[in-house]
Amino acid sequence: MTVTPAGMLPEVTLQSLSRAQTQVNSLVLGKAHEVRLAFVALLSGGHLLIEDLPGLGKTTLAHAMASSLGLQFQRIQFTSDLLPADVLGVSVYEAAGRSFQFHPGPVFCNLLLADEINRAPPRTQSALLEAMAEQQVTLDGVTHALPDPFFVIATQNPVDLSGTFPLPDSQLDRFLLRLTLGYPNAEAERALLSGSDRRSLIAQTTACLSDSELVALREAVTRVHTSEALIDYVQALLTRSRQHPGVRVGLSPRAGIALLRAAKAHALLLERQHVVPEDVQALFVAVAGHRLVAEAESSSGPELARAILHTVPVD
Repeated sequence: MTVTPAGMLPEVTLQSLSRAQTQVNSLVLGKAHEVRLAFVALLSGGHLLIEDLPGLGKTTLAHAMASSLGLQFQRIQFTSDLLPADVLGVSVYEAAGRSFQFHPGPVFCNLLLADEINRAPPRTQSALLEAMAEQQVTLDGVTHALPDPFFVIATQNPVDLSGTFPLPDSQLDRFLLRLTLGYPNAEAERALLSGSDRRSLIAQTTACLSDSELVALREAVTRVHTSEALIDYVQALLTRSRQHPGVRVGLSPRAGIALLRAAKAHALLLERQHVVPEDVQALFVAVAGHRLVAEAESSSGPELARAILHTVPVD
């Protein structure tokens, strides 16, 4: 068996990971960077928030990843009348056994698509907090473990659209990365217009990775090396975020840990066993943008993150 230096993984596992990315890119056209970030979130053990207008491929990305990775998939359409029990499940009294039996909700899956999450009220949004942070659900005093792996892709409409409830900071912090897909380029859009329906193409895909291989990849991420100089660079970014003009709330130590974990996954995807500053730079806006709180409404988190990144030199 050939073993790669990137986390001491079998070469066939990294080849399968590469095939999975290629397959997703063939379904979500012209978004190679965003697809890589989605894989970074998955391999890091984090969760992904995609904020964009309807019709730009958010749901297609989630379906494509689930099919390409062989993950059990569930989709919840968040609406204003959705209840926490509709997400987590409910205990029902069974007369025959004279006891309550737990009926799991759709959250018990490998990949959960929380579609238009900000259309549900805060009480329902918060139902996912424990699941995302602890990979478990507690109902009626009983804790139920979620499947491993467990990965949430949430989609969010821009906050200025009608009928939306802004996600609280505690909920936003549960997402490792936030990204936007944006409109496709002309070449990708033409291929979409002239090609087959994405749903039929997804139905024809085959899984490229097994659950055990995905778990092994996640473990390999933790073994990717980060030098002292690299940690100094990340710490400098955190410090600058708390001092940068226009920032009211800077990045926490937990945000720094998330950034390092994501950078390790990014390095592994590029088949490296060590993190370089370019890994951090490729991810910083997606990790920090939704965690920074601006002093003025005219400024946005991603804009501030880009400005911070440009002001911190790499020694």
